[in-house]
Amino acid sequence: MSSAGARISAGIVEKAPAKINLALHVTGRREDGYHLLDSIVTFAAAGDRLTFAAASEDSLSLSGRFGPVLAADPKGTGDNLVTKARDLLREALRDHGLKTPPVAIALEKNLPIASGIGGGSADAAATLRGLIRLWNADLPASELAAIALRLGADVPMCLAAQPLRAGGIGEAITPLPAMPSFVMVLANPLKAVSTPEVFRRLERRDNPPISSPPPVADREAWIAWLSSLRNDLEAPARALVPEIGTLCDMLAESGADLVRMSGSGATCFGLYGDYAAAGAAVRHLSQQEPHWYFEATRTVAGDSP
Repeated sequence: MSSAGARISAGIVEKAPAKINLALHVTGRREDGYHLLDSIVTFAAAGDRLTFAAASEDSLSLSGRFGPVLAADPKGTGDNLVTKARDLLREALRDHGLKTPPVAIALEKNLPIASGIGGGSADAAATLRGLIRLWNADLPASELAAIALRLGADVPMCLAAQPLRAGGIGEAITPLPAMPSFVMVLANPLKAVSTPEVFRRLERRDNPPISSPPPVADREAWIAWLSSLRNDLEAPARALVPEIGTLCDMLAESGADLVRMSGSGATCFGLYGDYAAAGAAVRHLSQQEPHWYFEATRTVAGDSP
């Protein structure tokens, strides 16, 4: 694996959009230790970018703001999941008698590492999509979904990359076609949060499920509904990383209509009325904390193709 400005000049390109948990309720725990979740999920234009090209041997190269961070840890989430996705897909396709020649993969790592917005899972899902295109292959949807779940509980929803409600451990997906697009700011203090420790500190694991979402794509109705929900992982994450609370306060003070942490953190988001307001917030927040991560983006709408 290399990281020296890695980018393939020609090849198949797949985006790996950030996965945003707009709300997340922990509703139970299985006997194997996995927690049962009920989550409202959407995907942002901000994300990583992967390029795939035929090569004489397999390779993975890294670039982007957080490429060096991932390169410094050979066991980093993105690296493991990208190469594991390649290998699992190759095995499945070869079982069907299909050719899977060597591939050069370039990962432009734009999202913070292990930050609660599905970066590694989104990269794995993009790898599955990109290699199926590169290898001109076909695989039954059920088999592809099974591969995605083997890679991780978040990978099936990242494979869909559309607004959805996720249940079970994340594999039970229901599309949300009425969800509107939101302008948002993603923010991260670049402090690591231990997901196992966040779950360990949960005070309650049997919360009621989320209520029914608005049936129409009305932004104000959706924000009002989302405001009645929460992220059950936010309180324990704040206890572990106090900067999360600071970040949420900063987003609220910058004029966001709704502020919340995504996933197990430490990325937080704020929803804004328009892109100009989000851009102004990013400029202001970056002046306050120039070494933190801030990005204005827009999420996909539920009726997007």
